[in-house]
Amino acid sequence: MKALYGQQNSPGEEMTFVFQERENLPATREHDVKVQVRACALSWLDTELLSEIKLKKELVPVGREISGVVLEVGSKVTFFQPDDEVVGILPLDSEESGVCEVVLVHEHYLVHKPQKVCWLEAAGTLRDGLRAYTALHYLAQVCPGRSVLVLDGASPFGTIAIQLAQHRGAKVISTAHSLEDKQYLERLRPAGGVRQPLVARVIDVSQGKIDVAESCLEETGGLGVDIALDAGVRLFSAEDEPAPKSQLLPHKHDIITLLGVGGHWITTEKNLQLDPPDSHSLFLKGATVSFLNEEIWNLSNVQQGKYLNILWCSYIMEKLSNNIFRPQLDEPIPLYEAKVSMEIVQKNQARKRQVIQF
Repeated sequence: MKALYGQQNSPGEEMTFVFQERENLPATREHDVKVQVRACALSWLDTELLSEIKLKKELVPVGREISGVVLEVGSKVTFFQPDDEVVGILPLDSEESGVCEVVLVHEHYLVHKPQKVCWLEAAGTLRDGLRAYTALHYLAQVCPGRSVLVLDGASPFGTIAIQLAQHRGAKVISTAHSLEDKQYLERLRPAGGVRQPLVARVIDVSQGKIDVAESCLEETGGLGVDIALDAGVRLFSAEDEPAPKSQLLPHKHDIITLLGVGGHWITTEKNLQLDPPDSHSLFLKGATVSFLNEEIWNLSNVQQGKYLNILWCSYIMEKLSNNIFRPQLDEPIPLYEAKVSMEIVQKNQARKRQVIQF
């Protein structure tokens, strides 16, 4: 039985991916669930985060969002039984690679999969759904009448964030990084009810000629947006940027400018630097900056019940089964192509969510 792992010989070096033959799985412990994996979504490996929290290993397991069938349960497992269909995200400290036919998972990291949700969609929506819910519900408290800017809305995460914001009654503005992305966003419609576009305005930034801040202020009558959800930002001018960053990303000053009074900036930029004038502008608007890190749910056991509720009862699986969430998935990928697909994901070159099908 093969499993996929990543290895990095030294910091800053490009990660390589290898299949490792696995011996028989260890005996199922009291709270373990043995799952036959049917689908596993591939996500970028944050080796810097793993090092910071002392979880960096020589071989890093690949693929954490899984869906599958329960084969066996431990003696103290109460939530599942054999033949149950389940989904879940393996924790950061897991020794298991999700790109493997069979894995052992603690029962507290799994929830039941609705019958009418397919394996691929279940695995492919988990992480983006968790990120979107964390950003818009917990960090920004999105509600009807709010205006939300989703940057790079045609990405897998952006697509789910747009659907969540619109479902909550918000007006959505989004940026597109190409003509294809623009056409995709303009075609987005709700699953049922009024067939109005999900995105009120699509801002095409692919040519570098349109000012995002100016477009947002124009769309909101000069008031600015209530919530801005970025996909990374430029901190310096193009020539001063220490690492190569896409010129399609907005500058941090653009985000601050387009925020309205009492606005929320949800950022994925972990190295964000705010100068005193930036902080002063945010102070005058009474605006907030929050950092989006979906791993917080698994880094603290205190949040476990709330986390499982997000995955199942209150959100992701329930919205997926009702067609409110429609993920941006690529074609199913066979196991023998997982290594090549993961290399593409790790280089941030995949525009759709990559899911391995077993």
